[in-house]
Amino acid sequence: MLKQSLQQKLLQRLSPQQIQVIKLLEIPTMQLEQRIKKELEENPTLEEGVDHEDEQNQEDTQNDENEKQEDEEFTLEDYLNDEDVPSYRLSASNYSKDDKHEEIPFSTGISFHEQLKKQLGWRVLSEREKNLGLYIIGNIDDDGYLRRDLSAISDDLAFSAGVEATEKELEGILHVIQDFDPIGVGARNLQECLLIQIDSKDQSVPPIALAQKILKHHFEEFTRKHYDKIKTRLNLSDEELKESVDEILKLNPKPGGSLNDPHNRISFNIVPDFIVDQVDGELVLSLNSRNVPDLKINRQYSQMLRSYAANKDNATKEQKEAVTFVKQKIDSARWFIDAIKQRQNTLLYTMQAIIEYQEEFFRTGEEVNLRPMILKDIAEVTNLDISTISRVANSKYVQTNFGIFSLKYFFSEGMQTDSGEEVSTKEIKKILQDCVDAEDKTKPLTDERLMLILKEMGYPIARRTVAKYREQLKIPVARLRKELL
Repeated sequence: MLKQSLQQKLLQRLSPQQIQVIKLLEIPTMQLEQRIKKELEENPTLEEGVDHEDEQNQEDTQNDENEKQEDEEFTLEDYLNDEDVPSYRLSASNYSKDDKHEEIPFSTGISFHEQLKKQLGWRVLSEREKNLGLYIIGNIDDDGYLRRDLSAISDDLAFSAGVEATEKELEGILHVIQDFDPIGVGARNLQECLLIQIDSKDQSVPPIALAQKILKHHFEEFTRKHYDKIKTRLNLSDEELKESVDEILKLNPKPGGSLNDPHNRISFNIVPDFIVDQVDGELVLSLNSRNVPDLKINRQYSQMLRSYAANKDNATKEQKEAVTFVKQKIDSARWFIDAIKQRQNTLLYTMQAIIEYQEEFFRTGEEVNLRPMILKDIAEVTNLDISTISRVANSKYVQTNFGIFSLKYFFSEGMQTDSGEEVSTKEIKKILQDCVDAEDKTKPLTDERLMLILKEMGYPIARRTVAKYREQLKIPVARLRKELL
């Protein structure tokens, strides 16, 4: 049974303008520059320049004749009679939010896989062998490894290309590829990669022959740095072990990386969003808007609307459609300009709060002077939402007298020392890093020993916390830091 009823709901929804502000708030300066350029291309009513509305109004009253000449140069009729403007441009709904916009990357030079294909062409092989070789090369990753089983490649060839190839046949082609430059390419694991490289060297040299034996028969002990076990099983002296290990360390664990053209790699230039200077002992904050242009509404389009408003009773249907389109574009331009201004104000306001909270660091540049600070602390100071602070800190950088830092660098948790002082975890990590850097590499410090050192310095943290900080600093465990004299 169908039934109609009325319901009253209170919902909170973001307006298109608010969504635009949020999106602009997230992007860094470099992307903002690109976003503004895109808006300038898509919106003809938006242009670069400072909008001096008051000056323009005064100029309007003093130069009526000049304005009439400008109106004659660009009028609504000219807009309607412009043959270059297609009909679909009269509609504001040209794009959907679900549209997928892809950028096609531009690369120069020759790629890693193209180098391998080129070397394959130099070998005397049958057409079938070359085709199989091309398929194997296509499965080699950028590090130079073939991480797929030959049985899986054989199945793929059978199902997708209708080519029957046994694992033995593919193995033979793979051995040909493993002879390509750089040595080690086409290996299926690290052990095979290093063995291919060591086998290509002169085996009559004792350290090289010994290194080959270690990699072939004692690889697991080598990766775990159980040097004492290797020394005992092979009856080696310290000097012999060190020479052979040095030969292994000269090998390249990622052969594909040495052949990749540097022009094909994506490089990221950090453009700071904020600049903090010390002027006469005062910290001065400014936004880096060097490449971000000022924006204003195109005066000719504004005048077009005014002239239409004065004669709208006599306007034709085509004129009304054109003016509706122009008005939508002008409104969009105004929203965009307001969103840019709101973004700048929010960024400055938030960054100023961070500077005041971390003033000692911005004056000295010493990491130990960083105070514990979380998003909530800045949100309470600025009376902004935590999500807004998070968007401001995301992918933003600040340039100081001591270098360029990510805004996320200033946010860290804190803990209390034995004296009751609140310190940042970054300070503890710095001490931990210094301890590891200064340790005896033949007897590296264990997590237990690092915990005792920190306790002696007044930082009462558990061993598992030391292990967590060590992993965050990407420091391996003690046995993997061990080195031979």
